[in-house]
Amino acid sequence: MTDGPTGSTVPRRQLGRFLRDLRNRSRLTVRAAASKLEWSEAKMWRIETGQTSLRSLDVEAMCKVYGAPADMTEALMGLAKETKARGWWHAYGEAIPEGFDLYIGLEEAASQLDWYESELIPGLFQTEDYIHAVISAHHPNESPAEIERRVSLRVARQVLISRGTDPPTLHVALSETVLRHPVSGKKVMGAQLARLVEVSKLPNITIRVIPFSVGLHHGMATGQFTILRFPLSGEGRPTEPPTVYSDGYTGALYLDRPHEVERYDGAFQDIWTKALDEQASADLISEMAGNYAQA
Repeated sequence: MTDGPTGSTVPRRQLGRFLRDLRNRSRLTVRAAASKLEWSEAKMWRIETGQTSLRSLDVEAMCKVYGAPADMTEALMGLAKETKARGWWHAYGEAIPEGFDLYIGLEEAASQLDWYESELIPGLFQTEDYIHAVISAHHPNESPAEIERRVSLRVARQVLISRGTDPPTLHVALSETVLRHPVSGKKVMGAQLARLVEVSKLPNITIRVIPFSVGLHHGMATGQFTILRFPLSGEGRPTEPPTVYSDGYTGALYLDRPHEVERYDGAFQDIWTKALDEQASADLISEMAGNYAQA
């Protein structure tokens, strides 16, 4: 078995949920299952939450303990092989923040992202100069070479929004604060807002601005977050449960329990309905881009 977050995120998460469901049906606790398999409970937790890839033989052993039928065992052993697939982002090695490869995998697999940003331009829309300024500020002790690697990674992620096959739909709500933070000076900010206007014209992207005049809204309580939704299967069911991602100062938060996602859904709808419509938002962004350019 290979420990650590390697391989494609979605197969790992799917496999982990199937194995957890099998364990629950067999009425075994995590401790009891770990004892039968001679593994640690921590290892069981990593498997069931999709934090690690699995060998087919390990899956076979788990299925035997859980009394899974032969066809289910065969299917899960096949899925285990998919968890070994490596995504393009692994080429960047340590440029990936700890735990963030999980998010990149989810982002790559998502069909829709509902995104609220309170302070910064979303990473998928940032210009290279803006990215450089943000990463340099967040990692003041990194070498110039490491800063450039991190910048290159973020630029590479941006292919997602205009990829030729099924680019995700993005609904992005920005606090007016985001537009008024002159990151790295007025020239850089002017170019960044011009870039924001450009991406808002893509058919799969809708950007709305929440003006100061709105007053209180749910985003002031939640802070930045993204709700990732995934494609439907042939039976019309989501291939992955919706997942809420929030990037905090000390680490990332992932939520996928239905009641948690429902609360963030409600928060996003409140933010979205209080924001300016698309045209008014584009007009405001264009106006501020022009102001920065003239300053």
